[in-house]
Amino acid sequence: MKEVLPTWDLAALYGDLAAWERDAAQIRPLTEKFAAYRGRLAESPAVLREAIEAQDAASRLTAKVYTYAHLLSDEDTSNNPNRARVDKLDALLASLSELEAWFEPEFMRIPEDKMKAFLDSPELAFYRRSIEELLRDKPHTLSEPEERILGTLSDVLGSSANTFELLNDADLSFGSVRDGGGKLVKLTHGSYRRLMEDADRKVRRTAFKKLYRRYKEFRNTFASTLDGEIKNHAASAKIRKYPSCLAAALSDDNVPEQVYTNLIDTVHAKLDRFYPYMELRRKMMALEKLDMYDIYNPLLPAASGRYPFARAEELVKAALAPLGEEYLRDLDRAFKERWIDAPERRGKRSGAYSSGCFDSYPYLLLNYNSTLDDVFTLAHELGHSMHSFYSHRAQQYHYAGYRIFVAEVASTTNEILLSEYLLRQAETKEQRAYLYGHLLDEIRGTIYRQTMFAEFELALHRKAEAGVPLSADELTADYYALNKLYYGDAVEADPLIGLEWARIPHFYYDFYVYKYATGMSAALVLAGNLLSGDPAKREAYLDFLRAGDSKDVLDIMKDAGVDLSTPAPVAAALDYFGETVKKLERELGL
Repeated sequence: MKEVLPTWDLAALYGDLAAWERDAAQIRPLTEKFAAYRGRLAESPAVLREAIEAQDAASRLTAKVYTYAHLLSDEDTSNNPNRARVDKLDALLASLSELEAWFEPEFMRIPEDKMKAFLDSPELAFYRRSIEELLRDKPHTLSEPEERILGTLSDVLGSSANTFELLNDADLSFGSVRDGGGKLVKLTHGSYRRLMEDADRKVRRTAFKKLYRRYKEFRNTFASTLDGEIKNHAASAKIRKYPSCLAAALSDDNVPEQVYTNLIDTVHAKLDRFYPYMELRRKMMALEKLDMYDIYNPLLPAASGRYPFARAEELVKAALAPLGEEYLRDLDRAFKERWIDAPERRGKRSGAYSSGCFDSYPYLLLNYNSTLDDVFTLAHELGHSMHSFYSHRAQQYHYAGYRIFVAEVASTTNEILLSEYLLRQAETKEQRAYLYGHLLDEIRGTIYRQTMFAEFELALHRKAEAGVPLSADELTADYYALNKLYYGDAVEADPLIGLEWARIPHFYYDFYVYKYATGMSAALVLAGNLLSGDPAKREAYLDFLRAGDSKDVLDIMKDAGVDLSTPAPVAAALDYFGETVKKLERELGL
């Protein structure tokens, strides 16, 4: 009998559309109530507190209304009325942006002596951290007319990224490829990864060449869009008086540039931990040299058996037992209270995510197909959801949201705990070897590969700061050289891989990718702490989940037991990678 998969309960958020419509109608009045404080922030600490509270009330209700609309739309993306609600909200929020843009410039005009008195007032004690964060940006905040000009130009300044997205996702076509079973498959961004995992090397080579030859045809256009976006970052940093694009991008999280450069330097120093894995792949595949289309296909057949959802739930709960009884009780609520929408169905949004707001469950969208990868996805998204659950329960709304810098830590920690649990339960060499390979590929893709991206991105911005235009030929040559450095002598890459820069959307995100690498490095340390059984380390981890935005991200991670201001966590993660390669070699008898 076919398993009935769980679906989420959105009625816990809104019982009907009429209730949602009533709240949606209050977004504009609440935003106007906040805007009514314009020109009054310097009157007194009490008035400033009231303005912040009004801003929070508007954003809190907006988040609730938007969460319901997008979850409902994602249930069936072909449902036009549901999609229209999201579009209507987007348009409303865009129209309200001017009613919110005044706050920071006016706040920055409060005289320094008056602001000092405000900070010491009991009325603003709760908001002191937020106020100090804003004041940290004071040297980089422009006048209200200047901020208005930049806000007006935001669509224009974002045109390069928009053009890239349209060309890459909508206009570019790659034809079709026959997979290992002889089926003709349309080559898309989604199918490309699946074709790279095909056991037939000819299939992988054909897909690789077909994709990148298409990018080669449009390389000058892609170079132009990327050049425009990087120049946008450089101009913005200069206008706001930051010393560099990197400093500007890291300022919101109060992260020193050294954290970014330490990551790159440490990975360079530990490439000798990575090269043996590429050599192991080469031997296992009996190739004289690997190419870049030889690094995604599994070396070993998947662990035998299917994983019904009920079994996945059991495995994840058993794997997360080191987090303690309280965590497991709270985790059980995700299943009993219907936070999860698991079935794959026509029209449903693809992929997986955790999404919610302060006033909702931290919902999970899955497309569950009973594979081992799906079990890992369940563990991953539950990590996000439990992070949100603990943060929302421990913090008041103003500090309940956590930064992207720490967002992947809890999810990745869950994946590592699951991997370690399955390895302990594995009964055969084949199962253990498969799991070691799965773990190595996750670390390779998240630390080594994302750090390579981060290094390339830094080089792009430094050229822009020096006034050097980005040409397609130079970008391709630089990327190919960096790829050669990272993958070593076991790989002799097709020159077409030099064009990979053209298809990576993250290069438009302004120094985003390094957070994946630091997040997994932290997660490997934290998983080790949890597996040690030390109650103090477990409580420190739970405090991390509860922290929200109550401290700077580096302080939150340091309290949890990971000091990312030093190279040590990244170095430890890459040593772990090296030891895992050795374990895989032993299982394979190499």
